[in-house]
Amino acid sequence: MDTSEMNRRAVAIMKYWDPFAIGSELYGKEIGDVVAQLQVLDHPSDLAKTIQTSYELSFGKWIPLEQCVDISYKLLAVKYEAKHII
Repeated sequence: MDTSEMNRRAVAIMKYWDPFAIGSELYGKEIGDVVAQLQVLDHPSDLAKTIQTSYELSFGKWIPLEQCVDISYKLLAVKYEAKHII
């Protein structure tokens, strides 16, 4: 899996998540921020904090860190799958 495929899968995961139940089309900036950070972060807690902060800054609503950790594990699984396919 190449980086573009990894990014497509990560975007699909983030769109499906829809933490505020407002429709995935409204999360473009936040999804972009998270996918960009996925490239450099490898720890679920670090990525979860990025997710939480990005969405809170944009929407003024707080997402419990546990929910962000759950989604960060899914995103990191895609990242590690991309890295380990020969």
